Amino acid sequence: MARIAVRLRIEGRVQGVGYRWWALEAALSHGLAGWVRNCTDGSVEILAIGAGDAIDAFAASCAVGPSGARVSGVTRAPADDDGSAGFQERATV
Repeated sequence: MARIAVRLRIEGRVQGVGYRWWALEAALSHGLAGWVRNCTDGSVEILAIGAGDAIDAFAASCAVGPSGARVSGVTRAPADDDGSAGFQERATV
């Protein structure tokens, strides 16, 4: 099965509520590679790489997030596969 890559930008109350940790666990449970990081504008950015159906399910769950989050929007765009193996947290940009 071919890997596809998408970039997700999650907006709302998504920093300071454990969103990155939650996203890491959720991505791993869906068998995805990639990364998650906070952005200085208050959003969270995710590069998700894997099977299309797994990315769809993950993106849908990102619209809810962890219990403390209040997601107001999820933007999805095609991305390049950066060759990530596993899923990790990255530094804020």
